[in-house]
Amino acid sequence: MFTGIVEGTGEVRDIRKTGQEATCTIRTPGFFSDCHSGDSLAVDGVCLTITSVKGNLLTLDISAETLARSTLGTHRQGAMVNLERALRLSDRLGGHLVSGHVDGTGIIERLERYQESWIIRIGVDQNLSRYLIEKGSIAVDGISLTINKCEGKSFEITIIPQTARVTTISNKRQGDRVNIEVDMISKYVEKFLSRDRPTVPRQTPSRIDRDMLLRYGFGGGNGDL
Repeated sequence: MFTGIVEGTGEVRDIRKTGQEATCTIRTPGFFSDCHSGDSLAVDGVCLTITSVKGNLLTLDISAETLARSTLGTHRQGAMVNLERALRLSDRLGGHLVSGHVDGTGIIERLERYQESWIIRIGVDQNLSRYLIEKGSIAVDGISLTINKCEGKSFEITIIPQTARVTTISNKRQGDRVNIEVDMISKYVEKFLSRDRPTVPRQTPSRIDRDMLLRYGFGGGNGDL
C-alpha cells in the first residue's frame, strides 16, 4: 500500500522487453538506499517488486498485465518517473490509500496556469469515469490528488507548486498519457450494489426467538420484549 505522496523522482536507465513482459532499471535518489530485493516500489503509481539492488540502481520486473494497463511500456532511457516506497503502518497517511494497482490511463486534455498553480483536465474512458466524484480522491502517475470537478468523461485537478517541484507532472504536455488509479472504495461499493452479483446463499434460520430470550432472563417483568 502507498499514500500517493511522491517521495522523489528516478531516472529510467534501461528498459528491456522480453516477449510480453519487461525489465526496468531505475536510478534512484540517495535516500532510497534502504530498499532491498523483494520490496514494493510505486513507479509512476504502479506497484512493482524490486528484483535487484546495485547501489542506487534498482531493477524491477514488469508483467504483461502492467504493460497493458499503464504507461510504463512507453518509457525510454532517460525518462523520469515518480517514486514512492511502500507505506509503513506507523506512517502518517498524508494522501489517501493507494494500492498501486493502476486501473488504466488517461489523456491530458488541457493545462492552464492559475497564479502559481496549474489546472489540468484529464480524459478517461467510461469504465473509469463512473468512479469519479467531485472532491473525491484519485492517483495520477502515483500522485494523490483531489478532483475539482467532473464533466462527462473528464475531470480536473489542481497541481500546487510543491507538487510540481517534486514530481514529474510539471513535465507533462497536452496529449500525454498518465496512469490512473481510482479510489478503491468506489469499486467496492459498486461491487456490493451490482445487480448481477451472485445470489447470497440463504443463511440458517436464527434460533433466537422470544421464548429463548425469556428462558435466559432477558425481558423484565413489565412484559416489554
